[in-house]
Amino acid sequence: MRSYHLWTIGCQMNTADSERLGSALEHLGLVPVDKPGDADVVVLNSCVVRQSAEEKVVGTLTSWQPIKKKNPDQVFALMGCMVGPDTSQLQRQFPHVDLFMRPQQFAPLLEMVGQRLDLDWEECLDSLTPNRPGPTCFVPIIHGCDLMCTFCIIPYRRGRQVSRPVDEVAREVELLSARGVKEVTLLGQTVDAYGHDLADKPDLADLLTRLNDIDGLERIRFLTSHPSFMSDRIIDSVASLPKVCEHINLPVQSGDDNVLTRMRRPYTSGEYLAVINRIKDALPHVSLSTDVIVGFPGETDEEYQRSLDLVAQVRFDKVHIAAYSPRPGTIAHKTMADDIGLEAKTERRVGLENLQEKILTEVNAKLVGREEEILVEGQLRGKWQGRTRSNKLVYFQHQDDYLGQLVRVKITHSTPWSLQASLAAA
Repeated sequence: MRSYHLWTIGCQMNTADSERLGSALEHLGLVPVDKPGDADVVVLNSCVVRQSAEEKVVGTLTSWQPIKKKNPDQVFALMGCMVGPDTSQLQRQFPHVDLFMRPQQFAPLLEMVGQRLDLDWEECLDSLTPNRPGPTCFVPIIHGCDLMCTFCIIPYRRGRQVSRPVDEVAREVELLSARGVKEVTLLGQTVDAYGHDLADKPDLADLLTRLNDIDGLERIRFLTSHPSFMSDRIIDSVASLPKVCEHINLPVQSGDDNVLTRMRRPYTSGEYLAVINRIKDALPHVSLSTDVIVGFPGETDEEYQRSLDLVAQVRFDKVHIAAYSPRPGTIAHKTMADDIGLEAKTERRVGLENLQEKILTEVNAKLVGREEEILVEGQLRGKWQGRTRSNKLVYFQHQDDYLGQLVRVKITHSTPWSLQASLAAA
């Protein structure tokens, strides 16, 4: 047993889970390979938040069945949000899969690998911190979610909210910094609820303050926040701590109060806008992103229009737009009719996308001619790419190696989705 292949779909938390599992497998002596057919261990880390993601998972798992048939000794594992407490249906649907693991449930696979290698896997692992991180890295700080939004499957898959202690997170970030990481993104389903479940009741501001002092670390981000937990103390820490980037992701989901009630979101649109105003007052140059679901059960044209109005009012730097798809097991699936047709959902999604494209065209055009600092994360089609502190994606061309460096660039061209630049004069 010498190699593994990891296929990941879904949110940043899934990416972080895969990085940690990959690190554990490498500690046990396995190396990553690009093709599942070349691997001794094959893992699919799944997402079922959207119907499209679930369909990709099912299609990929099904396509891998001949690989397992050809080599029965391969270990196949399904991990992530598709796996609930009862795996009997999954076992019937995917008989070629050996293991079914819920999010962060790495032990069954590591136990099997350890047995085949005649190793005590727990003795081999002192940390799940990625071995070979890039300039940026995700760091989960709170797992699960205590909220029960009617559309969301996450609490049923990832469980109750559990925060990692401040010292534990700090040690991991210190290790990542020593391995060359310049920027960390702190992750949680409700990241701004961090610490509420710990005995000494630290909050996200306390953690940000601690991490801000780590040598070698240049930038700190966090997501996904929830409007109910975005406190003035957290906002003030973003404003005052030099390493914390001025970018906040704050999902609204809908601009209409009736829809928010049906979604079981514990705020009104007015309360959401009050939080946005507090953020803008403390951080005049902040960039804001959000999530919006269109076509939620019962959504009228007038209710949809209120989402358009809210997006137009706030002028977000990014809006993640999704047409509602019912998730089996959620409250909405059990109690609400999916009564908005596909054509209407598509029309509403496209209408919101068009509005956001217009807003971003105007917002990004104002950056042309300005100098910005970016952290270079890699190359794409011959150009270096990186992000500003406000999370704008920037490309520039140069023959020298700038990977992992903070560089100043001058914005030369803008689109709604990215910026082109040249190196600024020294």
